[in-house]
Amino acid sequence: MRFTRWEMPTWSARSSTSDARFSKPGTAADCMGAYNLAMGDAAVLSTEDAEAFRLRCRAFLDEHAVGGTGVDAARVFLSAAAEAGLGGLVYDTDYGGAGLTKQHDKIWREEKSKFAQVDSEYVISHGMCLPVLNDFGTEEQKRRFMPKNITGEQMWCQMFSEPSAGSDVASLQTRALLDGDEWIINGQKVWTTLAHRSKYGVLIARTNPEVAKHAGISMFIVDMEAPGVEIRPIHQIDGGKHFNEVFFTDARVPADWLLGELNNGWNQATAMLMYERVAIGSMGGGDITQPNFDVLVDAARQNGRLTDPVVRDQLMRLYAMETTKSMVAMRSRAEMKAGRAPGPGGSLGKLFGSKILWMFREIAQNIQGPGSVAWDVSAEEGDRLARHVLSSFQAGIAGGTDEIQRNIIGDRVLGLPRDISVDKGVPFNELRVS
Repeated sequence: MRFTRWEMPTWSARSSTSDARFSKPGTAADCMGAYNLAMGDAAVLSTEDAEAFRLRCRAFLDEHAVGGTGVDAARVFLSAAAEAGLGGLVYDTDYGGAGLTKQHDKIWREEKSKFAQVDSEYVISHGMCLPVLNDFGTEEQKRRFMPKNITGEQMWCQMFSEPSAGSDVASLQTRALLDGDEWIINGQKVWTTLAHRSKYGVLIARTNPEVAKHAGISMFIVDMEAPGVEIRPIHQIDGGKHFNEVFFTDARVPADWLLGELNNGWNQATAMLMYERVAIGSMGGGDITQPNFDVLVDAARQNGRLTDPVVRDQLMRLYAMETTKSMVAMRSRAEMKAGRAPGPGGSLGKLFGSKILWMFREIAQNIQGPGSVAWDVSAEEGDRLARHVLSSFQAGIAGGTDEIQRNIIGDRVLGLPRDISVDKGVPFNELRVS
């Protein structure tokens, strides 16, 4: 069954992305305001139209959400979704989106959560880079870069962390110097997810070292295949090469690839991190799901441990935690749908997801013993569980460490005093880190 690009006949909610609020947002709140404009107004679908759209989503997913996992499978899925008018649902048609409403997006997420996450490899490209392009990009940038991002033809990565600037990203030392109509980039990034498969990346670099470290940072679009950009894979314990180091040696970026305002990159990066935590913390956030529970139930059944009362108790604790996480994710999505910034919900979901995986590892080891972390190449199921266990350790680091999430929650939710900052207001070039 195939669909052509389709438009809803009974609503008129697409907002104009030429609104002045898109041009120079200065804070994360401004960014979310722009995002909510992009997500459409408060138009409500009729019950009949909502059900018709739900059936349309379900029919598409029945046919296309069966192509396996990985970047190549995700690209095929996203291309088909865009062709069917289901790609970039909330983004303007001028930028390759479907120009639909937040209600459409909610229905799509609800239905998609019932299938394997075929497009999970694009969580950064679509969950972070795409909304940041929409919020901060110029008209020319959005028209050039967003359509092929939406279709999956061009994957994007995010380049924030450095060897000496992980949790304290504002201490970054990658420099960008303006040379005529180009920026010259020198420095190093690390832990860049899927840089080796990405066509473009969003980079933050220091453009003014004479001001405090949180100031003087700017955001850029970078061609990952350009001269002076070297990508080195990081070999992981599970045998994968998902993360990378990226080295910049006199790499040149067109002057008009500055993304957003010069020297406002910290506020823009904060907005992007907010998107990241919502994206990671609410993956599959359209419905209540228990993916790790499902994996362990299968493993327990195959190992004859499903009737073990201790294992059953552990599984039900995990089930309760994943259900709670889904509800937190749904709340974050509901806040965005209602036109509010998601607040700390992203950090809550992100931290809770990491805690879930700590428990997942403990239960997996109880069920399968040594086979939960090592495997015979001929044991396909053992391979699946062990890879899941080994790759789960990244959850406490990627997208901000557990400690950073606790700091955010303590500061912004509980109102606890912040750590003493001895470098506040000190120009970056006067700090020892510089």
